[in-house]
Amino acid sequence: MAGKERISCIPARRQAARLTSILPVDKKTAMDNHPRPTDIRLHQKSRMLELFFDDGAHFRLPCEYLRVYSPSAEVRGHGPGQEVLQVGKENVNITAIEPVGNYAVRLVFDDGHSTGLYSWNVLYHLGENHETLWQEYLARLDKAGHQRK
Repeated sequence: MAGKERISCIPARRQAARLTSILPVDKKTAMDNHPRPTDIRLHQKSRMLELFFDDGAHFRLPCEYLRVYSPSAEVRGHGPGQEVLQVGKENVNITAIEPVGNYAVRLVFDDGHSTGLYSWNVLYHLGENHETLWQEYLARLDKAGHQRK
């Protein structure tokens, strides 16, 4: 498969040990020059999603973080100022990772949320800005009078 990478989507029923579905990504037909994942691993016991990108970037993102920053309309709203603060997501986990074309994955969470499509750009942004975005989320929780358990 010259010119292609393999992106592994690990279903939650495995403990990030085996690859069960493979999504080929053709670099030559990519719509942009943004980094693309070469491997995605779910570590269900630690509730972490591990991402490896073709530019060498490597991120370990908590499921809670991915859930509260879901790119879905349910979380982000339909426009500026319509965001919905997500609370009580400390123990959320991912139950499935579903490929969506050559540009994204759908993360299925055990709280029933499954409407966010995480494009490669969104995942990279969440990884690159993890600390800053996490602190912003904690500040919004505090401002709203919520405490993480």
